[in-house]
Amino acid sequence: MSYSVGQVSGFAGITVRTLHHYDKAGLLSPSDRSPAGYRLYSDADLARLQQILFYGELGFPLDEIATILADPQANALDHLRARHRLLTGQIATLQRLVEVAEHAMEVQQTGVELTPEERFEVFGEVTFDLTYATQAHLKWQHRESYQHSMARAAAHSKEDWATIMAEAADWRLRLIAAFDAEEPADGPRAMDLAEEHRQHIARWFTPCPTDVHARIADGFVTDPRAFALVVPATEQRPGLAPYLHTSVHANAVRRSSRHEA
Repeated sequence: MSYSVGQVSGFAGITVRTLHHYDKAGLLSPSDRSPAGYRLYSDADLARLQQILFYGELGFPLDEIATILADPQANALDHLRARHRLLTGQIATLQRLVEVAEHAMEVQQTGVELTPEERFEVFGEVTFDLTYATQAHLKWQHRESYQHSMARAAAHSKEDWATIMAEAADWRLRLIAAFDAEEPADGPRAMDLAEEHRQHIARWFTPCPTDVHARIADGFVTDPRAFALVVPATEQRPGLAPYLHTSVHANAVRRSSRHEA
């Protein structure tokens, strides 16, 4: 039997436009034409369409579907296994993102909620990259120090955040001044600024021994999003992130030599 485009569209639950696209792409061309030139699909065409829709539902791109169907000797099982691995990974990622969303809702429920206007008023240009925050949560969520830090952050009031940001802004001005004055990154002034940053973290968020502070500083030179939490993009200078990284590590060595925690 032969079937018109409209009939096949109804059978398959896809649009006529999609069938035309498959035809134009060479993925599914009708086997026959009516005397008036209209497309007519055979039972074999419908079987091929069923395969196309099956692979499409699994997320295969059209070019890969064409490759699978074009070669009768192709090992479709290998393609399916690869797709299975990909989908399994995506499911796991989505599940973790669901957990992050649930955690964020909990934070909003237990912390002080700030309106967008209040957030801008308090944080200004210091922005929190959602992808960075999500990755950090997925990586550190089971660590007690991270949980403690998040709990303290959630408990801060608008006034607390205003104080935190004011302290940070003043510290940034002095850091940039030291950098611009070409003070050595491992010199006393730069190391004192690094120590001040460490104490700021400990005072407002979580205990921050020098080894933890050094790991935080490592992120400044490997991930621009991490450094942007400390110095907004508009205030950054070329070389400033490595400068702070060096001063933090130098301070850790200095404090270790003094046998300080």
